[in-house]
Amino acid sequence: MKIVFLQDDFPPQSFGGAGISTFELALGMKNAGHDIFVITTCRKQGDAGESDYQGLKIFKILSNYHPRWRAYLSIYNRPVIKEVEKILEKIKPDIVHANNIHFYLSYCTLQVAKKYSKAVVITLRDAMSICYGKLETKQYLENFNCRTTWRDHISQARKRWNPFRNFFIKRYLKYASKIFAISKSLQNALFQNGIKNVDVIYNGINVREWNVEANAVTQFQSKYDLHAKKVLLFSGRLGASKGGAKALEALVIIVREIPDVVLLVAGSVDEYARVMKEYARRLNVEKNLIFTGWIEREEIKVAYAVSDIVLMPSVYLDAFGRVNIEAMASRKPVVGTCYGGTPEIVVDGVTGYIVNPCYPERIAEKIIELLKNPKMAEEFGDAGYERVKTHFNLERSVEQHLSQYDMLLNTSRVSSRQKT
Repeated sequence: MKIVFLQDDFPPQSFGGAGISTFELALGMKNAGHDIFVITTCRKQGDAGESDYQGLKIFKILSNYHPRWRAYLSIYNRPVIKEVEKILEKIKPDIVHANNIHFYLSYCTLQVAKKYSKAVVITLRDAMSICYGKLETKQYLENFNCRTTWRDHISQARKRWNPFRNFFIKRYLKYASKIFAISKSLQNALFQNGIKNVDVIYNGINVREWNVEANAVTQFQSKYDLHAKKVLLFSGRLGASKGGAKALEALVIIVREIPDVVLLVAGSVDEYARVMKEYARRLNVEKNLIFTGWIEREEIKVAYAVSDIVLMPSVYLDAFGRVNIEAMASRKPVVGTCYGGTPEIVVDGVTGYIVNPCYPERIAEKIIELLKNPKMAEEFGDAGYERVKTHFNLERSVEQHLSQYDMLLNTSRVSSRQKT
């Protein structure tokens, strides 16, 4: 089977959660014996062109524009569309599987993909198809009501608002034979905003790749002065919506009872990192805050290994939260948000705790409980490991997708015979 993946950003240029999940799914299908191609984008002309990455054929298309035009070019990006059409015409794939295409590739690629393939599917990995950013409206945070209004859209987009954006997104989504969401939470949000025909297939992870050597752990502890300290890991792209401020407010409470605790932030030292540092200084916990800066994918596994607890305090509909399954694959308990897909992954009181991150005292309470009961924390970590192996393993995700592909191709063959 020839399968083409569409994804705005993709390793090794980018290691965002959506890109990593798409990459691992593509690699899993390649290992299952299928011909895999990836169409992605880049910001520099020198990076454009064809390349290979871990056995995957990658086509990188130059796409770089000012964010002020996103509400328009995310719908139809003409120069990119022309290049995508050339590539698809050459490959003639059986399946085109779109993922995040809402920045550079644009939703119009679904129409083009329909022309050159036997079936088109799309995995929606966030709420960008129904709003202009993260779903963090007052009605969602207070009542879990995911319905968005034009007022919400204007509030997010401001002068960049495109009144026809969501209409055209829904129109282009009709070119997909099947829409997947990565959690039931996202599926419900899409349904409330008029996007139906959505099935849920969770992300998967290869747990065998998350074993870390003891020597690597020791070196990491020495590098960041973590010996004899209790480590809370906060990983992923930084931002206010990810709950960084709430984590620091919880840290203030935790330090009173457990002075040797540190919040280890694995992420680039960007503008928001500087905001976190300043806030930590004002809260008088700057000595308990450690930034690793950007670290490579192999080293992030060591960061999980040295941690005692992993935090996932997102204050928005974080559709899946890859951090959750990475923590579970590392046998670590998770104190996670009640918003988004985390409650579908982390079993409250079994593999970790689910809390409302708007209340830092609740985050602190559960963290203190686990730090004071290392046996319980270990049991939670082991339970999480067994859960991720059963419910969120990569092989299962690959099989579920391939099964859907087969059904769509069979339907396409029947339809073709009926026409003839």
